[in-house]
This record gives sequence, C-alpha cells and structure tokens, in this order.
Amino acid sequence: MATRNHNAAAAAAAAPQLNHNRGGVPALGKQKAAAAGRADAMNRRAPLGDIGNVRAAEGKLQPQEQVSRPATRSFGAQLVKANSIKNAAIAPARPAPRKASAKPPPPPPEHVIEISSDSDQSKTQSESSVSSVRSRRKVINTLTSVLSVRSKAACGITDKPRQLIEDIDKLDVNNELAVVEYIEDIYAFYKTAQHESRPGDYIDSQVEINSKMRAILADWIIEVHHKFELMPETLYLTMYIIDRYLSLQPVLRRELQLVGVSAMLIACKYEEIWAPEVNDFILISDSAYSREQILSMEKGVLNRIEWNLTVPTSYMFLVRFIKAASSGIKIDKEMENMVFFFAELSLMQYGLVTHLPSMVAASAVYAARLTLKRAPLWTDTLKHHTGFTESEIMECTKMLVSAHLTAPESKLKVVYKKYSSEQFGGVALRPPAVEICK
Repeated sequence: MATRNHNAAAAAAAAPQLNHNRGGVPALGKQKAAAAGRADAMNRRAPLGDIGNVRAAEGKLQPQEQVSRPATRSFGAQLVKANSIKNAAIAPARPAPRKASAKPPPPPPEHVIEISSDSDQSKTQSESSVSSVRSRRKVINTLTSVLSVRSKAACGITDKPRQLIEDIDKLDVNNELAVVEYIEDIYAFYKTAQHESRPGDYIDSQVEINSKMRAILADWIIEVHHKFELMPETLYLTMYIIDRYLSLQPVLRRELQLVGVSAMLIACKYEEIWAPEVNDFILISDSAYSREQILSMEKGVLNRIEWNLTVPTSYMFLVRFIKAASSGIKIDKEMENMVFFFAELSLMQYGLVTHLPSMVAASAVYAARLTLKRAPLWTDTLKHHTGFTESEIMECTKMLVSAHLTAPESKLKVVYKKYSSEQFGGVALRPPAVEICK
C-alpha cells in the first residue's frame, strides 16, 4: 500500500515538468504528441541553403535557386593547400586571391602562419645582387684602363683600326661549282701537297743543258699553247712535268724539245677535253721527231715521274689569290691580266723553279698591284689567303719585275707580245715598277 502511494506521487510530480519541456503543449495521446513534436521541430529548424533544394519562407516550402560553383584552378589550389597544411598540423594559410581581382588581399589574421620558401627569398636576393653588380660594371672604369688611355693620348699614340678579313666567296654562295663550303679545306690541302714531288736544282747535274736552253724551250711551249688555244692549266702542268723530269733524268741537248713535246701531250690528255693529236705536235715541231719517238718519250716521262700528275701548280693558287686581291667584288680584268703576265714570265725564270707554287703566285699578285699602283699593296685579306707577308715574297717579286723591265729588249718576246695585244688589255706596255729593284 505504501509503495503504490509513492509511485503515484512521483508521477504527479513529473507531469508538470514534461509539459513545460514541450513548450506548454497539453498532454495528448501518444500519436498526437509525436506529430506535434515533429511539426514543432521542423518550424524551429534552420534551412539548409547550400545543399538543399527547398527553403522555409513565411511558413511555406518554396523551391531554392541553383547555386553554380565551378571548380576553378584557383579553387582547386586552395583545397590542395588547405589539405597539405592540415596534414602538417599547421594552421591554414590565407587563400590566394583570384587573378581577376585588382584589389590587394586583406592582411592575414593573427592566428594564421604564412609559410614562405627560403629558396625564393635567396633567389630574389641573388638576382638583386647580380643586377647591382652588372650596373656597377657598366658605369665604373678601372684605373688601369683610364691611365692607359691618358698615357697614349699624352704620347700621341692612337689605336689603328684593324683591317677586317673580307669574305671573298660571298658572291659565289649560290654557285654550286664554286664549292664555297669546301674551298678553304681544298686550298689548305693544296698548301700541304705542294711540298711533295717538287723539282730540284737540276742544272748542275745536266751535262748539255743550261738555264738559257730551258728559257728557250719555255718560250716555245708558251707560243704553242697560245696557238692551240689550250686551257691555262695545261701550260703550268706542262712546265711542271718538264722540270720534274729534268731533275730526275739527264737529257741530251737534241732531245730537250722532244721532252717538251711529250710533256705537253701528257698535260693535254690530263687537262683538255679535246686534246691535240700526235700528228699535230709533229707538224708544230716541223717534223723534227717521229710519232714513235714522241710516244716512246711519253712513256719514259710517265714512268720516271711515277705517273704523278695530280699536283698543285701555281695556276691553282693564282685563281684564288686574284679573287682575294679583288676583295670579294667583281674580278678586276686589268689586274687579272697583269697577274697572268707575271705568272707566265715566271715560267721562263729558272731561279723560281725551286720556289713553292703558292709563293710564286703570291709574288705575281704583289708585282701586279705594285705595277698598277694599287693601295694598299698587301692587305690582311691577301695575307690571310696567301699565307705570306710582304717581306717573304719580296725576293720573288724583284725577279718578276726585273723580267718585266728587260722583256722589251729580250730575244724571247712571246710573253711580252702576247700581253701587249688588245686581247689582254696591253698590260705588258705599262711601265715596270723599277723602284722595287733599287
């Protein structure tokens, strides 16, 4: 009985508290109480504006507008940066502002830690130091340079402008036959190969032949070459074969012209497209030798010189040096004729047999410029392509100028008459440069 009364009193005491917690709603049945509780909770619940499709307004449910939030690069970068800072147990840094925003970003809150890379700071410092050093180098002159300039000015010394080496092949870039890409290598090889298979000083070893007989033979060879209208390469190769053979084999006086005829026949077969026949050489020599003698001497010469015909003659260097003398412009015809005049005079001079073909060619160019009074006489371009200075070619030049001086009174006038004609501009008639012979 006491227990039953105690339970009734506890229920009566709890009833007012329950009614107060439900907002003063009177006690109803179980279903009505549950429905009233859910409705009351919905009225007091805040709307989910970001992710919901509906919202509460004035007690009615209305559809919510769609909010478009594209995942841009800057937004993705902010997410990655936030995750990395969270993993590192560091307070998240202020997100970077959008590039489109022109306003400066607000200052970061006090509780945010800004993380900056030491490498970026050092890079900025190094760039600023380098720029400052460069600026100092531009404006600051060293004491040594200042004193040098003042000393030269006090002594009257001025720096001479350096002569530039001109490109003599600039006009032949589109000429495939000029082989501009390989021309320097070709002439470097010529300058090396000219030292091989050179004729020696053979006059003392010859019993019946002297230098005057050789000059007579050379004068006749030049005349025959001109009458046959042969290539210039043929003439210089013919004289090389003659000198090379005479330096290796003693020859009788009566066979000297036969050696010259056979040497020209060999050179024509090597250089010419339409070479003269043996009968032509028999007629030009006034039938002094038979066909069998010419062919037999041809075979003997080839065997003695070991069939070595591919050699750089002075003509190969003349073509290149004339081009260098013209300084890359159109070839000066008067200069070209004067150079070849001296070059053919050199073929008659026994004293030039032992000199290198490149030196003889360079001397012919120097003598031509001296005769035509071209200034400067020897440029850096000529020095570069010939490989010789003025002092090195002075001896050969004096011999060529002396030959020009004595040519009008000489009995051997084939070269002089040839270059006195209008065909070659009459360059032989120009007064010789006698000042160099003094």
